[in-house]
Amino acid sequence: MRGTYDPEADALFVRLAAGQVADTREVSPGVILDFDEDGHLLGMEVLNASTRMPPGLADAESQVAGEDTPSGSL
Repeated sequence: MRGTYDPEADALFVRLAAGQVADTREVSPGVILDFDEDGHLLGMEVLNASTRMPPGLADAESQVAGEDTPSGSL
């Protein structure tokens, strides 16, 4: 599992598995799920993430990104 947060877009993307996206569904406003052709969940995008994440999560992500991971990676 790998996640990235884009502070400019205020969007969080979490990749759960590798694969080709065959279907994308907005399951609630601002929550978008990606599925492969067999219906397996590959990833999730959360828009307006700062209003949906626990306080401090984006800051913690930035600290981790500054150490050993690519910028924006969780």
